[in-house]
Amino acid sequence: MKKKAILRGMLGFPLGIALCHVITIVISIAIGDGYHLSAIPELVYDFNNELNAVIFQTALYGVLGASFSSASVIWEVENWSIVKQTGIYFMITAATMLPVAYFGHWMDRSVFGFVIYFVVFVAIFIFMWLVQYAVWKNKIKKINKGFIR
Repeated sequence: MKKKAILRGMLGFPLGIALCHVITIVISIAIGDGYHLSAIPELVYDFNNELNAVIFQTALYGVLGASFSSASVIWEVENWSIVKQTGIYFMITAATMLPVAYFGHWMDRSVFGFVIYFVVFVAIFIFMWLVQYAVWKNKIKKINKGFIR
């Protein structure tokens, strides 16, 4: 399982970069007024220039991709309950996402900002979990129908 997590993390790193870059493009289309918003202005300020901020942000994207991908092996531990799998996956991804969001200036650096970001993260996590649960439940139902005939 360790080897599989490492391999997934290695694949997840560039996938995280690609996905998050697409997100910056979408954000730029939505609010950029014709400009590409490559990094949060506060991050550019922290690094004294846009290039260094984008390099740092790209590394953060990779860390997110690697974390989410590596943690996905948890769903394959068959002797764990869905509650245990969900809890551990949530803790790993939240433990990565929240510091990345903080250092990337994706949240307001205050207690209130942290709480708001955490609530949004939890809401998105629950939504995605429910969607995946429904998809897999439907697939299992179809498989079981095939065996009943």
